[in-house]
Amino acid sequence: MNTEVTRQVAALRDTVARLHRELTRYDLVAWTSGNVSARVPGQELMVIKPSGVDYDDLTAETMVVCDLNGTVVDGTSPSSDTAAHAYVYRAMPEVGGVVHTHSGYATAWAARGEAIPCWLTAQADEFGGEIPIGPFALIGGDDIGKGIVSTLSGHRSPAVLMRNHGVFTIGKDARAAVKAAVMCEDVARTAHLARALGQPVPIAPADIDSLYDRYQNVYGQRPPAH
Repeated sequence: MNTEVTRQVAALRDTVARLHRELTRYDLVAWTSGNVSARVPGQELMVIKPSGVDYDDLTAETMVVCDLNGTVVDGTSPSSDTAAHAYVYRAMPEVGGVVHTHSGYATAWAARGEAIPCWLTAQADEFGGEIPIGPFALIGGDDIGKGIVSTLSGHRSPAVLMRNHGVFTIGKDARAAVKAAVMCEDVARTAHLARALGQPVPIAPADIDSLYDRYQNVYGQRPPAH
């Protein structure tokens, strides 16, 4: 790797290590499960969590660099979900970050094989409609990645509930993917509670479109005009 790529990788190792703290902060993972990865911009490389390492022991130095076929370039054994992350990066060049969790409420919907309907304005904002259900797939090969891509391609949601497994989220960078994982669990919990109380009221599709457009294109801070 040249000097610039080495610098990019070092920065992403630090970022990815720090973002794993958000998974524990928001109770999205248990023990050593779950992972965050980031694409190295302009390179056929990604940075991902190592396999089976306690969250308290994750540092920039422990992060693993792989190519986009999942082959280790620098580091030790990468996450068991590396092949899935790598497939997403190969198939979706716009994606800069991928996250996987087994967060409780969202994974309960996945266990039912059920998408989360859009009953909340916060869900319309972030996901642009339902949070879809993806197919069942075994861990270790490309099948999970294929399921993620086939479900999310052409869909506004950055999250998919992989049936009987858990949550995968994508984003323009790793931080955006982590945010999607946090919001997915928040929406899943509220949707569960709402349905426990009775039949939730759906939001009209046109209102979902309006909410999504406002949140994605108007809400938040914008760079100052020059």
